[in-house]
Amino acid sequence: MARDKKIQENQVSGAAPFRAAPEKSLQLAHVAARVAAENGGTNIVVLDLTGLTALFDYFVIATGTSSRQLRAMSDDIETRVKTELNDRRMNMEGSDDSRWIVLDFGTVVVHLFDEETRQFYGLEALWADCPRLDLSETLKGV
Repeated sequence: MARDKKIQENQVSGAAPFRAAPEKSLQLAHVAARVAAENGGTNIVVLDLTGLTALFDYFVIATGTSSRQLRAMSDDIETRVKTELNDRRMNMEGSDDSRWIVLDFGTVVVHLFDEETRQFYGLEALWADCPRLDLSETLKGV
């Protein structure tokens, strides 16, 4: 009953709704960031959107040097999320020769860019008010 009241209050106020599994979203974001780093991804950032949008909890953003590397990161993230978290993506945009691949896991969206495309779209600038997760422990040893 209290949870239902909290959801109603959030819907009226425009605040982010009650999160069903915030720990799992956070864990998924960390797995995606680590896998991107293990596959040579650079400039990895995880934006915390939990307080700013009802749609997503986290954006994971990473840069690769080629479409082939972006595809390898994408495939490995998908595999590891499935094996480690028993979860899978809901949707994907981008192709084998793409310069931007988007993996939609529902509450976590992974954006894999080449450098030029990342600069062009500037997601970090669009979401400049978002806190960034500290990835020092997640990426330790990579």
